[in-house]
Amino acid sequence: MKRKLRMGMIGGGIGSFIGDVHRKAAAIDGMIELVCGAFSSTAEKSKRSGETLFLPPERCYGSFEEMIQAEKVLPEGERMDFVAIVTPNHMHFAPAKLALENGFHVVCDKPMTLTIEEAVELEKLVQRSGLLFALTHNYPNSPMTKQARAMVNNGELGNIRKVVVQYHQGWLSTAVEKSGQKQAAWRVDPKKSGIGGALGDIGTHAENLVEHVTGLQISELAADLGRFGQGRVLDDDGNLLLRFNNGAKGIMSFSQIATGEENSLSIKVYGEKGSLEWHQENPNALIARWLDKPKQVFTPNGNDLHPEAVAASRIPSGHPEGYLEAFANIYKNFALHLSARSEGKEEPTIQYPTVSDGVRGVKFIHVAVESDKNNASWVKMN
Repeated sequence: MKRKLRMGMIGGGIGSFIGDVHRKAAAIDGMIELVCGAFSSTAEKSKRSGETLFLPPERCYGSFEEMIQAEKVLPEGERMDFVAIVTPNHMHFAPAKLALENGFHVVCDKPMTLTIEEAVELEKLVQRSGLLFALTHNYPNSPMTKQARAMVNNGELGNIRKVVVQYHQGWLSTAVEKSGQKQAAWRVDPKKSGIGGALGDIGTHAENLVEHVTGLQISELAADLGRFGQGRVLDDDGNLLLRFNNGAKGIMSFSQIATGEENSLSIKVYGEKGSLEWHQENPNALIARWLDKPKQVFTPNGNDLHPEAVAASRIPSGHPEGYLEAFANIYKNFALHLSARSEGKEEPTIQYPTVSDGVRGVKFIHVAVESDKNNASWVKMN
């Protein structure tokens, strides 16, 4: 494809945090341009959002239904190639389904849907249509988590025995949702967030990171969820025990009431021969400890990196590669895949989370809630 890919956006209007992140990340590599959008729940707000993004008024739609139907009938040289869905959780399924049914590829925020049934329906739609579907779990797409995955896959740690993952934030330590804070308000509302609060918001990131880095799947879990904010019906804290399909054990802790924490995501993987440790707030360092040699610290553009890590690095040595760059890697790899398909070239190995990862995430939420309701009993994931 000898042109930029054309992106439509659903959600992400004025006042949106994640919409702006998606737009910046999609633009970093110069392979994608935003051409249209249904940016808000009202036509007026959508039009105003489109104006701030310098889009033509006729490409700023009042609803996602209007956008998909209007774009579908435009000439092939003008219409969007794919849609990015950056809405609150309850508005993921319907636009994703409609886009796929009308021939558009999809990039979607997580969690993919509110129910397992909806997630499985999307997975079947993707399989039947052959369209591409990317899920925006960004953390597994940083250079050092790519390096960690490659080292595990290469057998450098030996058989994995134990995994510890933590995702702690403190921004919901007080009742900010009652002060008009938009991002908090929908996350504590089960009608918009679904049955998981912090579980769905950041617990799914921890789940996806663990399964991506280790190449293992959580086979069963025991979850103890907390609701510390006054009047909250959804969890804002959680501690889980994990069992993996190779016999390994795991511990997961996530919280949005961990006072003073900003975005403390970390993972430790322990194998027979060595271990790995990575912290999102220090993303350039992957620490490796070995039975028979000194500790190593891998960095982007350093020595002994696997090709996957090299490909994910875009900044000169010594400069931190973080949140936006990891997001950009999803869009870059999605764009490379879509462009290769459009040009009839050999399609690359998929280097982004897919609809199947989305199904895993939704199952994780529901299994954890079921476990918590039964006094942290063990519940199978598969």
